[in-house]
Amino acid sequence: MRIEDENGISKLLAGNEEQLCSGFGFTEGPIWVARENALVFSNIPGNTAYRWRPGQSQAEVYREPSGWSNGMTMDAEGRLLACEHGGRRVSRFEYGSPETTETLASHWNGTRLNSPNDIVVHSSGAIFFTDPTYGADTGRVPAFGAPGQKPELGFQGVYRIDRDSSLRLVIAEGFTQPNGLAFSPDETLLYVGDSQERLIWRYEVRPDLSLTDRVLFVDQRSDPRRGAPDGMKVDTEGRLWTTGAGGVSVHSADGDHLGVFEMDEHAANLTFGGPNYATLYMTAGTSVYAVETTVRGVVPGSR
Repeated sequence: MRIEDENGISKLLAGNEEQLCSGFGFTEGPIWVARENALVFSNIPGNTAYRWRPGQSQAEVYREPSGWSNGMTMDAEGRLLACEHGGRRVSRFEYGSPETTETLASHWNGTRLNSPNDIVVHSSGAIFFTDPTYGADTGRVPAFGAPGQKPELGFQGVYRIDRDSSLRLVIAEGFTQPNGLAFSPDETLLYVGDSQERLIWRYEVRPDLSLTDRVLFVDQRSDPRRGAPDGMKVDTEGRLWTTGAGGVSVHSADGDHLGVFEMDEHAANLTFGGPNYATLYMTAGTSVYAVETTVRGVVPGSR
């Protein structure tokens, strides 16, 4: 692990990375399921979600087909939510019954969504997700979605699913490819990344869950290193951990860049987990890695 310590990132890391399992096409969407002591993650081109538990040298198939799922999270009831590139929907299912899903969102005003990508749940039960076009059939290898699917909407937005199941478009413009999402610990702020533009924006969250006062929080446009903002999480002290240029970087709640670390494989997404939510799990190319930290991540669905 190569560390570039600008303002104290080394103090947040408790050791080197460990490769947990490998042999996949492109790993994404990790989520820690505490009651099962398990990490669930996506292998997008394989159209399969896998499960890994401590002590295993390889992961086991958890959900197949997965709808080419990408980002996943959990709600307050312990159900898993998945953004499906190929299914072009947000789905929900019980942990023990991943084959039995319900669709939470698949269309906006009668038109199919592009390819839902990342997802977070507010303590009110409202669900926010991004909808870029990475699941479109552009001839890329590995494929990120079902063959032949094309975008039907004329924009890439951010949506909210309310408790009454209604779908609202909360960000309709200002993004080329909206990707990662993360709430601040008190949920007064929402971070939204744009992978194509290599930017992370911060919004204030109003009591009615509308978004306002957009501020540029991270700008990697001039960084020559590999990567762009993708998956992101916050720790309990409000620091933002994000994949992007040069590896995994950490930013204080005030916007100070604390540093970056890179592994042999470049991470696309990450999540906190383990007994104390102090282990950072990272999906990186063909493998999944972990590194111990000195912080604690915010537990999904716990606010």
